Amino acid sequence: MNKEILKLALPNIISNLSVPLLSIVDVALMGHLESAHFILAVGFGTSLFNFLYWGFGFLRMGTTGLTAQAYGNKNRPETFYLFFRASLIAITIGLILILCRSYLLQLGLPLFDTSPEVEASLVAYYNVRIYAAPATLMGYVIIGWFLGMQDAKIPMILTILVNTVNISGSFYFVKYAGMKADGVALGTVLAQYTGLVCGGLFLLWKHRSVSAHFDWEKIIHWPAIKSFLQINLDIIIRTLCLIFTLTYFKIQSGNMGVTVGAANIVLLEFFTIAAYGIDGFAFAAESITGKYFGAGKYNKLKMSIKLCFLWGIGIGLLFTGIFYASGTDILRMITNQEPVYLMAQDYLVWMIFSPVLMVIPFIWDGVYIGLTASKAMRNSMLIATVLCYLPAQFVLSNYYHNHGLWLALMIFFLARGITQTILAKSFIPPK
Repeated sequence: MNKEILKLALPNIISNLSVPLLSIVDVALMGHLESAHFILAVGFGTSLFNFLYWGFGFLRMGTTGLTAQAYGNKNRPETFYLFFRASLIAITIGLILILCRSYLLQLGLPLFDTSPEVEASLVAYYNVRIYAAPATLMGYVIIGWFLGMQDAKIPMILTILVNTVNISGSFYFVKYAGMKADGVALGTVLAQYTGLVCGGLFLLWKHRSVSAHFDWEKIIHWPAIKSFLQINLDIIIRTLCLIFTLTYFKIQSGNMGVTVGAANIVLLEFFTIAAYGIDGFAFAAESITGKYFGAGKYNKLKMSIKLCFLWGIGIGLLFTGIFYASGTDILRMITNQEPVYLMAQDYLVWMIFSPVLMVIPFIWDGVYIGLTASKAMRNSMLIATVLCYLPAQFVLSNYYHNHGLWLALMIFFLARGITQTILAKSFIPPK
């Protein structure tokens, strides 16, 4: 079973680590411009799109869990119907986001009480990147579906391709075309549509029978759509809580000054690197637990959960070691602005602790998604956000300022892991 887990996890780790590389390049491109406000603008812009896109992360997570269960149950036609249903929802949402782009911007801007220079760059970033919405959401569906089909290689290839195009495009538009935050956004748009086209080609190549299962009546079968949406409503609530926590952290950081805000956004790149590495085993947990749950093989289900946790803890400790040994070198690579670099150095210690604290909630997320235990996942996130993070952030930031912000974020991850462990007993089959 270790071999089966690694077969799913390693491609996910490789592809996932290209995501923070993209984020690092984006921040580094802004970090080497003439002002720190560009770093803050891209950081805020990323948070704004996290609200827009991560809220629809169910298009990946829900698709993976349901597809894995149908795969484990050997119901091949249903795996294709799930793909088409999710695709229909993704394209519809993406087009609505574009049509409502000006209203969404008006709603989002008040979240970031910042300087006119930062706001201008943020608006320029938003007005370009919003056009990637349909391709971004369809990318969630394609990757989620392949993972549910126990295929991690295609998502790896697609993710690396998209991020390579994104990095190359952003670098060209900023360094050679004279663009700034809008250049980073244009690189993202180009990459997302490249990924959509290539994902469609991979689907037709690997699963030639996909078109034979395009049965409109079964695809828009309302009970099936309703079940898909009910499960994913809980995932939406869970994801919005996570986005809120990270965005609120950035906003509070920015309220402490541009230098503190920029330093924290730079440090969050460490968090992103560790998160995507650990997520390799969380994604593996989604696929393998969903398959064994759908097949009714509960002993193997329990063993797969245990092994995913062991592997996750191992990679968490690895990142802790890397950040301890090379943290200052990574900081210098991201920014050459001395005030931001020196400020970030003072809080680097939090990045050393964070990977180990993230392992438990991340792996549990994978298990919960694979078993479609969406209500328990939602409840654990609400408890961690409302009852633990917000009170801790309010109290600790007043007494310990930026260290208090980071401590509250660590408490958030610890609270998630504890509540998920307690709630897991209610939905994992005893035999």
